[in-house]
Parts: sequence; C-alpha cells; structure tokens
Amino acid sequence: MHQRMTRTTARRTGRAITVAAGAAGALLLWAVNDPWAGVDLAVRRGDTTTHIGPAAVVVTALIAGLAAWGLFALLGRTVRHPVRTFRITALIVLALSLVGPLGSGVGISSRLVLLGMHLTVGAALIIGLPGRRNCC
Repeated sequence: MHQRMTRTTARRTGRAITVAAGAAGALLLWAVNDPWAGVDLAVRRGDTTTHIGPAAVVVTALIAGLAAWGLFALLGRTVRHPVRTFRITALIVLALSLVGPLGSGVGISSRLVLLGMHLTVGAALIIGLPGRRNCC
C-alpha cells in the first residue's frame, strides 16, 4: 500500500511540476521580450488594448495547466487510450488557442511572443502530463 501511495504522490508531483514548468516557460518568454527587448505584449479587443503583464501570463498558464491535468485524469478513468486521446484533444485545443494571438495581438512582435507562450505551455502539458511511462 505504501508503494502505491508513493507512486501516486510521485505522479502528482511530476504533473504539478509540469504545470508549473509551462507557466515558468511562458513567464520567461514574457520577461525576455517585454521588459528586456521592449516588445509591448498587448492584445486588442474592439477599441480596447490590454497590456499583458506577468500575473496574467502565469495565471492563464496555470489555469490551462490545471484544466489539462483535469482532462487527463478524467480520460484516464473513462477511455481506453487516455494518452492518445489526451494528446489529440490537447493538440486541437492548442491549435484553436493560437487564433487568439494571431487575431488580437498588437503588432507582429507581440503576436510572435504570444504564439511562443501558447506553444511553450502547450508543449509542456502535451509532453509532460502523461509522462514517459504512459507514452503512446
């Protein structure tokens, strides 16, 4: 029983680290581009332009990560091939999420950085949440 709890704890810890790593990767892209490179990360919705700050980057990445983790846990209990189903679903969601930066990013530099953030978080979650032992 103790070994089972240890494996479960290790799996949860690894997934929590994956979610945090995705958020950290997005925050690193923000830090390198917004303050250092002078790229104004902003999105436009109608007549309103919103600057993307570090808190928004981290919170959004964490929400996406926790949602992905929840989806993966649900699939693990309900479908025959949870890793494959998760990765296909996550790739579709990632592709759809790229529409946001492409359509609302202010300027090409902002769009590219925002795309990079989406891809960073998505890659971390798609690769990291299932882990190596559950691969394919």
